[in-house]
Amino acid sequence: MRDLKLTRHLTVNRRKKIVTKFQKKDKRTNAKLHKSNKPAYVSKAEREKLEQQDNTAQIIDENSQEQE
Repeated sequence: MRDLKLTRHLTVNRRKKIVTKFQKKDKRTNAKLHKSNKPAYVSKAEREKLEQQDNTAQIIDENSQEQE
């Protein structure tokens, strides 16, 4: 009787491990499918670089408009 309970307990544990393994896999694939709407992080140095590029582009546009 005791062996029967033990084997039943082991099969339940084995089944639970298999189910949790597949649940983790499903969770990972679902997370990959539904990307976050949060914008990607831009470092401070990168922001300064982009700001400089915008400033130079504006200066060039202003100069070209003045020449016309």
